[in-house]
Amino acid sequence: MSDLLFAYGTLLPGDVRWHVLEPFVLDDGTPDRTDGHLYDTGEGYPAARFGAEGAAAHIEGRVFRLRPERLDDALRVLDEVEGAVAGDYRRVRVTTHAGHHAWAYAYGGGLQLEPIGDGSWVAHLARRAG
Repeated sequence: MSDLLFAYGTLLPGDVRWHVLEPFVLDDGTPDRTDGHLYDTGEGYPAARFGAEGAAAHIEGRVFRLRPERLDDALRVLDEVEGAVAGDYRRVRVTTHAGHHAWAYAYGGGLQLEPIGDGSWVAHLARRAG
């Protein structure tokens, strides 16, 4: 079982769900990206569909190492938190561009989505605020 998590949205430091992830991580994470498409749900959080569909696309995020002694608790809490929002997010395995095999949360569907062309939730929020 992997002890790595690829986070791309509200679980990132400074965003609204960082407080959920923070107790389970060993460090500040490492910037990374993975293949897929990122979307704005219009609900204050992003949606990811992993894997290359058509033109090359990527999702910007960070890879975090989860505390081994709390790994089961971390995945249980994250599954609960991510599954409780519209779109039924589910935990999947991804391979990042740096070669990490990590857990990530993929969007299940149901909401109208706005593509985020550059694959960065942080940059998207900055553009909307600016």
